[in-house]
Amino acid sequence: MGWNSWDSYGTTVTEDELLANARFMAEHLKDAGWDTLVIDIDWYDPTARAHGYNANAPLILDEYGRQLPDPVRFPSAAGGKGFKPLADEVHKLGLKLGVHMMRGIPRLAVDGNLPVYGTEYTAKDVADLKHVCKWNPDNYGLNQNHPGAQAWYDAQLDLFASWGLDFLKVDDMQTPFHVDEIAAYHRAIAKAEAKYGRAIDLSLSPGGWMSTTYVDFLRENAQMWRISDDLWDRWEDIYQQFARLARWAPFQTTGHWADADMIPFGHIGLRAERGDDRQSRLTLDEQKTLLALWCMGRSPLMVGGDLPTSNDDAIALLANPALREVTAGSTNNRELVRERQFDGWGDNAKYRGEFIVWAADAADWADGTPSAHAGGHYAALFWTGDDDYDLRSNIQLQSIVGLDARDDDWTLTDLYADAPGAKSDVRIEGEGADRVITGTIPSHGVLWVSLDK
Repeated sequence: MGWNSWDSYGTTVTEDELLANARFMAEHLKDAGWDTLVIDIDWYDPTARAHGYNANAPLILDEYGRQLPDPVRFPSAAGGKGFKPLADEVHKLGLKLGVHMMRGIPRLAVDGNLPVYGTEYTAKDVADLKHVCKWNPDNYGLNQNHPGAQAWYDAQLDLFASWGLDFLKVDDMQTPFHVDEIAAYHRAIAKAEAKYGRAIDLSLSPGGWMSTTYVDFLRENAQMWRISDDLWDRWEDIYQQFARLARWAPFQTTGHWADADMIPFGHIGLRAERGDDRQSRLTLDEQKTLLALWCMGRSPLMVGGDLPTSNDDAIALLANPALREVTAGSTNNRELVRERQFDGWGDNAKYRGEFIVWAADAADWADGTPSAHAGGHYAALFWTGDDDYDLRSNIQLQSIVGLDARDDDWTLTDLYADAPGAKSDVRIEGEGADRVITGTIPSHGVLWVSLDK
């Protein structure tokens, strides 16, 4: 659960902006589980700009070709200090700091034929000029058949670990799926962790079409991996994640997470890649749907809005303690129902939307904290149509709690009861085994509940 600068600032975030978000997180969101801040791409490019990347950018590198922060945007990095002073400030707040990286080695290091730290090799020896990123011009690939390639990643990670970084989002790894590069980066992190005695989480991007065939390899080498391309504040983007998270939910394990991408809530687009300066265009109900789906699918939660200037509704949604509890403390997460709904019959039937139901079991513990719903269940009832949807008797209670417990006494709690705009009428009706969960689901909305004995 953290914050990433991409949706707000694209390639241009500054030290002051990062610290403003860190202080806001510590004061308003840390108790709800939010604890990580990530500086996204091009923190080493002094010419970085909104809405794109710069070809032949004068990247700031050390004598071994390793990226260093732009001291204009990050003044505490001046004099070769790197991100250590900034990491120290973030750690004082009880939070973690991460950065974005691109796969490979900077073109400038290759052009200058800089030495690979600790070896007799040079950047030209280890570069792979064929496997380069299609959308960012900064780097060449690395030839993982050359021993100096591993040494270059080892040196890069040693530098990052010496700064005290906790998290690395490494891009251009999965589309296409670069098996050797991912494994090499993992080995470099493991060496740095052993040397400096601190954990570094690895997040892989982008997603594209991600096959579950890779799951064992991904669990061995990373803590997070994207399962889609970039997501923005459009209902169409959220809708696409239903199928992706349903595919990946059976493979989610604590500590190794399929990632449905950043949460475009609050104040985004200040200097971002896409769109103008704005509060998120998602409706309040669409925001609730996103959070409930991400949690039921156990996706990591990385919000993209500038926290100090985001609207109060967005912050209130992020502060909901159910987010951490369900993401960290649920098991057996699954899609139960996905049915297209129509008005009328036959050739005159008009498509309305999809009724989708997810369920999960509550664990005894959630992220080291006793679960408020241990022994119970969670359910999320989604509606994708453009009008409200009356549940009537569409979902039986026993389909969530199981046939063996269908006659037990169950209490329903609305997990969004205290959320902005709360007006849910979700409830249990009927007797015994005939009980149903009923209510009205708003357009593009969700009813998200816990069920407890």
